[in-house]
Amino acid sequence: QVQLVESGGGLVQAGGSLRLSCAASGSTFSINAMGWYRQAPGKQRDLVAAISSGGSTNYADSVKGRFTISRDNAKNTLYLQMNSLRPEDTAIYYCNAGILFGSYYAPGNVWGQGTQVTVSS
Repeated sequence: QVQLVESGGGLVQAGGSLRLSCAASGSTFSINAMGWYRQAPGKQRDLVAAISSGGSTNYADSVKGRFTISRDNAKNTLYLQMNSLRPEDTAIYYCNAGILFGSYYAPGNVWGQGTQVTVSS
């Protein structure tokens, strides 16, 4: 079983930056792709970005050019660098271990506890 723990959220002004981290432990050898999701109050949980074990990435249109997903396989850590943040980026951000089929990310059933990102205008 894989465990995921997110960190790095916080309160930031519009235009600012944050870097989220997701530390994986347990059966990390079984991890293929990983993704970041976010969920705003009253809304569904949406995929923000995903990355394969080989480093291929895809992004939601709303964050392209502003967010960068990366992973350090040696440290079993996933990152999300978020620049030019907007109030609409406010949400709880979750990491997930899943599978990437080309540009389609299939989430697995392992989720972290989430980290709150709040962007003030």
